[in-house]
Amino acid sequence: MTSDIKARAELFHALHDGLLVLPNAWDAVSARLVVDAGARAVATTSAGVAWSLGTPDGDALGRDRAVDLIARVAAAVDVPVSADIEGGYSDTPDGVAKTVEGVLAAGAVGVNLEDAAGPATLRELADQAERIAAARRAADAADVPLFLNARIDTYLRGVGDPDTRLRDTLTRAAAYADAGASGIFVPAVTDAGTVAALAEGTTLPLNVMAGPGAPDVATLAELGVSRISLGSSIAQAAYAVVRRAARQVLSSGTYDELTGALDYGELNALSG
Repeated sequence: MTSDIKARAELFHALHDGLLVLPNAWDAVSARLVVDAGARAVATTSAGVAWSLGTPDGDALGRDRAVDLIARVAAAVDVPVSADIEGGYSDTPDGVAKTVEGVLAAGAVGVNLEDAAGPATLRELADQAERIAAARRAADAADVPLFLNARIDTYLRGVGDPDTRLRDTLTRAAAYADAGASGIFVPAVTDAGTVAALAEGTTLPLNVMAGPGAPDVATLAELGVSRISLGSSIAQAAYAVVRRAARQVLSSGTYDELTGALDYGELNALSG
């Protein structure tokens, strides 16, 4: 790997020493838009990527199509890029390692790797730890300090006893840290008490997913959060505009939903 990608990886790690806010992108132009807005790094949303390619979210996209999109995003911006690789697009640790090799070759310097095994189940802790270890070995072999964000879906999937969910999450966080994770990501948690307990209970930078109804960025930072992402919500909002505008013109014959659209020339320039 080139010194450039190593430098980007080191920068991406350093950004977690403060507070990193990531409005997630799903293609080259959305990536350029978030950078233009001031983002210091770009993170993809697996859902937005999958939807843009006509595929449902949930490991249905496949490694090759995902890596191709990651390469397009990484080539479009001059900031570090982190790729949401869902469950690694493989059932085996070796397959996860192969995905990480592809992601690094595509120019990304971070990944999200989730531990969900189904709608309401998680992978066995030892199995997921080995998948994380395989991802770390692949990055080490490429001599890139990959930021491996280990996603823990205990809260998002509602797994286990609610009374022990925090403890179970921190147990997973500790095991994933030992396996080589750089950070932990616990989506579906925004209440202050749980966020603070997660931040206090792990040695790794904590990533939460925010959106309407969540505490604001400053409050989450005060609670100990190191990274805030928006997941698929920006892509969902963009697709909502498509639906509203299409329904309006087809029903009432009017165009008010298009008010506030970005200038054609600006978007064309961002695509160049």
